Amino acid sequence: MQSQPSQQNLELLKPPLKWAGGKRWLLPYLQPLWEKYRDRHYVEPFCGGLGIALGLAPKAALLNDANPHLINFYNHLQRGLRLTIKAENSEETFYRHRERFNHLITNGKSASAETAQLFYYLNRTGYNGLCRFNRSGQFNVPFGQHKTINYLKDFDRYRKLLSRWTFSSGDLTSVPLKEGDFVYADPPYDVEFTTYSAGGFSWADQERTAEWIAAHDGPVVLSNQATPRIVMLYKQLGFKLKYLEGPRRISCNGDRTAAREVLACPFSRTGIRERLPLAPLLVVPLRPRHPTRATSTNRHFERERSIQSRDRTRQRRAPGRRSIHPAGFPKVASLLLRFADAPQQA
Repeated sequence: MQSQPSQQNLELLKPPLKWAGGKRWLLPYLQPLWEKYRDRHYVEPFCGGLGIALGLAPKAALLNDANPHLINFYNHLQRGLRLTIKAENSEETFYRHRERFNHLITNGKSASAETAQLFYYLNRTGYNGLCRFNRSGQFNVPFGQHKTINYLKDFDRYRKLLSRWTFSSGDLTSVPLKEGDFVYADPPYDVEFTTYSAGGFSWADQERTAEWIAAHDGPVVLSNQATPRIVMLYKQLGFKLKYLEGPRRISCNGDRTAAREVLACPFSRTGIRERLPLAPLLVVPLRPRHPTRATSTNRHFERERSIQSRDRTRQRRAPGRRSIHPAGFPKVASLLLRFADAPQQA
């Protein structure tokens, strides 16, 4: 059994936002995979709170997210954002700022520095750090229940690193991939809570994401909640899986119990499998003996392996030693009858 990777080399630059479903806790598992490709171009189609990107600190990166207000905040971090609005843990101030934020995005000012500041304040002060919008695109997270909040006033610490990265906001298919790019994808959980951005994230989007990742000619890693259909989807696409108990620090309903997650890597195209850290619980899809007889479940492969094992056992038997088989019954019966009819010697 391999020991858990050390966290001593993790970047000290923490994410500026409190992000639901943040994956910073996955860094000890992702860093060994990233180290082999750290000179590659890094791509995240669902960058979220930047927990992984800040930890891996790639030299060049393309970070995309469907939430345009999140990307606007990062764009202003690149320019040296400063918090000049009133920031306090007050219910009255929160709802006043929320109304102002919705007014700005409704009136075509969603790319302003004020909108970026308000987005940061609402994220830090809102309930459970959620980012949720209604069908009209209005931010509707209620006031949080924090005792104390430490608001950053100056974001210069992020400016140098983020200036090397490119941010975009759009659909998964709009992300331009180059051959050999290292891709880490953490799509929204396969749960009912799908109002992360206007339009939500459906099961069809989960399938589309997995297929898009599997088709990339380069190192890729997927993470998601280990629901039965997610596990089946990833297995069918040839990923090898590792199950992890992830901390659920914030959630849509306040449930902070551990969530079972899955980390997925595909088979490499050179025939050498990527090795996930912490090998126990590693699940590798079985390959069929005949590619043309592939099936979506492993039952067929298990049955075929059983038949192969039986055949090998028969081949190893000593010469002259016969096994009873239905096809041999007539011949055995004939020999027994001939022996019975033979005259007995005195």
